[in-house]
Amino acid sequence: MGAAFGDIVEKLRRSTVQVGRGGSGVIWAPDGTIVTNAHVVEGAGRSGVVDVELWDGRRLPGEVLRRDRRRDLAVLRIETSGLLAAVPGDANALRVGELVIAVGNPLGFIGAASTGVVHKVDNRSWVVSQLRLAPGNSGGPLANSRGEVVGINTMIAGGLAFAIPSHSVTQFLSAQNKADGGLGVVVRPIAAGLIILEVIPRSPAHRASLLQGDVLVGAGGEQFQSIHDLAIAIDVSREGTLELQFRRGASPNIRTVVVQMTAATVRAA
Repeated sequence: MGAAFGDIVEKLRRSTVQVGRGGSGVIWAPDGTIVTNAHVVEGAGRSGVVDVELWDGRRLPGEVLRRDRRRDLAVLRIETSGLLAAVPGDANALRVGELVIAVGNPLGFIGAASTGVVHKVDNRSWVVSQLRLAPGNSGGPLANSRGEVVGINTMIAGGLAFAIPSHSVTQFLSAQNKADGGLGVVVRPIAAGLIILEVIPRSPAHRASLLQGDVLVGAGGEQFQSIHDLAIAIDVSREGTLELQFRRGASPNIRTVVVQMTAATVRAA
């Protein structure tokens, strides 16, 4: 039993990262998608980039794709693959008194784990646990006894630990893949800009004749530094028009297209 529990904790440690100078994050997908708290990535600034350290000591830049300060959630991505992702669990299935595990980087202790029990489950807002957390645990996983992530640790109040339920994380990530954008492309950052990996059929990008392989370099004459800049440009233009600069094929020439925006989808890959 002890060995099995140790294996569960070790897997959680390997799917937990350090974000910035002390926060934590959870690897949500093997492609480098990481979930953390919005307040953990506040230091990213306009660049939208934070340092991410993996369990094996590798350090990579993480690009903040989206944040929701109301929910205190953020999603970022690092350029790597084959990561050990966390297994999402069902926060609604938790019961008072059930064992839970927290992993994070409290007070500089990388990959520290602590255990406690569920104190209360507010399915709309919080999983509340009698669990010892400290600065640096924010953004890290709260897991059940099977190692399934049922929440994202966020704060301590009244001596109790508060975590955002896993279903709220799922809703947040779903919104990332839906109408937040409205351009209708899947993009990935490269040195020259944002390369289009996919154009959603019948989307504004499709109607504007943007193609897979086109490289978006800016909007309204402002050069893109990150996906965050594209998101800002889309937000400003919502229900209006978006002037995009892009390159096509091997040509060094920059083209301009005016996209008529409507509700569609945008995703980062």
